[in-house]
Amino acid sequence: MDTPAPNQIKQGLPPAARPDARLFILGSLPGDASLVAKRYYAHPRNNFWRLVGDAIGEELAGLDYDERLRRLGERRIGLWDVIASAKRRGSLDQAIRSAGHNPLAHYFAGFAELQAVALNGAAAAAAGLRLLDGSGLTLIPLPSSSPANTMPYAAKVKAWRVLSTYL
Repeated sequence: MDTPAPNQIKQGLPPAARPDARLFILGSLPGDASLVAKRYYAHPRNNFWRLVGDAIGEELAGLDYDERLRRLGERRIGLWDVIASAKRRGSLDQAIRSAGHNPLAHYFAGFAELQAVALNGAAAAAAGLRLLDGSGLTLIPLPSSSPANTMPYAAKVKAWRVLSTYL
């Protein structure tokens, strides 16, 4: 499959979660590499799988994608995005235009054991905090796993370790 055309409307991925999820991690909108692969955090320089693995005490980065999702499911962690669709040239969050948001509050109402939602990066946090305000869920803004965020890895993983509280 080819790289999405510049400024075309890009559609996000479906949620990946078991019905007993206690924690969701939301990104903004998958980058082009992830959209082409139809897999969350597919770009090899994105530290998402390494960060989550370090936060929950499991090696995820070296596993194949289906095994990664299975392990997250066993830990009752779901994945999705705040943005359902948007125009964006390239993969940077700063280039997102005309965003349509996923129905987060409605969707999460179907998860009786859901306690918290982590927001991966500033764009996900800005929209997610607004969309989920008053939901009763613990909302956790996190530094972006993207290589565009130049925060040292050690500082990122320190922030991401809060996820272990919800396992």
